[in-house]
Amino acid sequence: MICIALPGLAISTEQGQLTGQGLEGYYRAGRRVLSRCQVRVAGREPLVVQARMTSADRARFVGALRATPHGGPDPDVMVERTRSADGTERITLRSAATRPLRLPMEVALGTDFADLGAIAAGAVGPELPASVQDSGLRWSCAAGTAYVTAEPAPADALASAGLLRWDFDVPPGGSVTVELRVHLDGAGPVRAVGRAATSPLSPAQATGDDPRIPLLLRTSIDDLGALLVRDPDHPADTHLAAGAPWRCGLAPAEALAAARMTLPLGTRLATGTLRSLARTQVTGHGPRAGLIPGPRRDAGAHLPPGCTGTEATLLFPVLLAEARRWGLPDHETEELLPAAERCLAWLLAAVGEGAYLPDPQPGGPVRCETQAQAHRAALLGADLLDACGRPGGDGLRDWARTLRTAFRQDFWVDDPGGGRPAAARTPDGRPVTHLGATAAHLLDTGLLGGGGHAPGLLDRVQTEQLARLLGSPIMDSGWGLRGLSTKEVGHNPFGHRSGAVRVHETAIAVAGLAAAGYEKEAGSLARGVLAAAEAFDHRLPEMYAGEQRTEGSAPLPHPAACRPAATAAAAGVLLLTSLAGIRPDAPAGTVTLRPLRSAPLGEIGLTGLRVAGAPFSVRVSRLGLAMVEEAADGLQLGA
Repeated sequence: MICIALPGLAISTEQGQLTGQGLEGYYRAGRRVLSRCQVRVAGREPLVVQARMTSADRARFVGALRATPHGGPDPDVMVERTRSADGTERITLRSAATRPLRLPMEVALGTDFADLGAIAAGAVGPELPASVQDSGLRWSCAAGTAYVTAEPAPADALASAGLLRWDFDVPPGGSVTVELRVHLDGAGPVRAVGRAATSPLSPAQATGDDPRIPLLLRTSIDDLGALLVRDPDHPADTHLAAGAPWRCGLAPAEALAAARMTLPLGTRLATGTLRSLARTQVTGHGPRAGLIPGPRRDAGAHLPPGCTGTEATLLFPVLLAEARRWGLPDHETEELLPAAERCLAWLLAAVGEGAYLPDPQPGGPVRCETQAQAHRAALLGADLLDACGRPGGDGLRDWARTLRTAFRQDFWVDDPGGGRPAAARTPDGRPVTHLGATAAHLLDTGLLGGGGHAPGLLDRVQTEQLARLLGSPIMDSGWGLRGLSTKEVGHNPFGHRSGAVRVHETAIAVAGLAAAGYEKEAGSLARGVLAAAEAFDHRLPEMYAGEQRTEGSAPLPHPAACRPAATAAAAGVLLLTSLAGIRPDAPAGTVTLRPLRSAPLGEIGLTGLRVAGAPFSVRVSRLGLAMVEEAADGLQLGA
């Protein structure tokens, strides 16, 4: 159970006690400032009867115990613990006894001040010696100083044992509360960006026939808010951390992808993300000029690791162009346009005289998903340049046409089943024919003016065949889209890129299939993710095992997955808004609706979205008919 309000984390099991085992503890900026917090009342540990997340940054544990001798089997003391990511823990004892109780309570505390990476690797040292400070305990080492304060102050504090003790007299039906606060010396209090009045995310809500719909949207927005991080040098700009507990920093490709999927919640997150990444862009001259740097990412057993810097550089102009369609103000578009132009210039320079964008790794393959992302960036980038009166749009469109012609011939592999897109081509031109979820990027063409989507790399017949493949049992696990077809060598349901369901790619597939008119396949994948979300208490991890769904089964968690994760939480937003088919063109003052006529989840209502800088609400009926219920003044419904 992970409570998160960056830079704060609190990780525990459903038992509630922090024992110092595994990842348990309170963290600040990736360092464990408290590893142990064990409560005993009347000499016994409470039996936990319920543990649940009440919000992204808070968990509640309820325990019970018998304090009255010979009182029968019923507990007469309830112990409630509310744990927050900001380093606060409230412990409340409630008596149901018929006579006054004297309840001694002790809390055992300790810390090793270990770094999260060292904990994950199992390289943790012993606990630090404690000293008594004011109303609590204090620990110091070369890495810093942590301390815990208590209100009310304990009756006794034993540094040698790391114990705080109280003796409470509780009347019948009465209660007492102790509040513990974990501090890191020199660090201010944790203030979650997403809970501030200045949060860049609109607090949208959903209603619908399916009761899981509002829960998924609420939890997704809550998790996104908990993952928001301010740029330390430019506090007005916020972006999303990749996920907890492993990746609490900025991952450029994931941050851009998540900001793009959350455009229905407003454009402010996109603005902060674009500004933060524009400051990392490579400047000057040379082959890397214009690139937004990013680490390499594992691509599974069939391909070498991919470059997330390439992905981020191609996503930058796409996010800017689409944010403008959703209502990004002109002056912010103009401010970010030079960085987008540098991204597009890098793209054309990297392509050179060829048809394809090559892998930056020497001798690397030409990847299918990279061509899809590059094609989208070229078309949306050209549209953006034209709209802003900048040159270069024609050159980008010319290359995109060249790419389409070559791709439809070189990347399509005919087979008895009707064919498939190759995952990549080797430097000598041989196709890498395995079918994986990355093919879904071919359906993600991007939003142009008037509510239209950009053309794709596949022709109509090829698109139909890809839709059939993505909707077939070899790819659709019943919980979402598998990373690799079950018929491919090396398929592993837990494989990071070789069989696990990645929520982000499933949402991309749902949105792309819906836009292309393949409602049956889109609906099946959407229902699968919604079922998985219910099994994960609506907090979707970035991935989970691609085991086939059967009656009575549940999706298997991936042990290395971040949860919450920015792209998974943002995918929940994309998944639901895709069902309504919202296609805004704020500069033209129009919004077009293309809902799924089959209404795979029944009636759905979305309120509190943002289009053209104003609240926007839409309802899709069980007949697949969409109605705008709230919109900006002057915003017209497109054809």
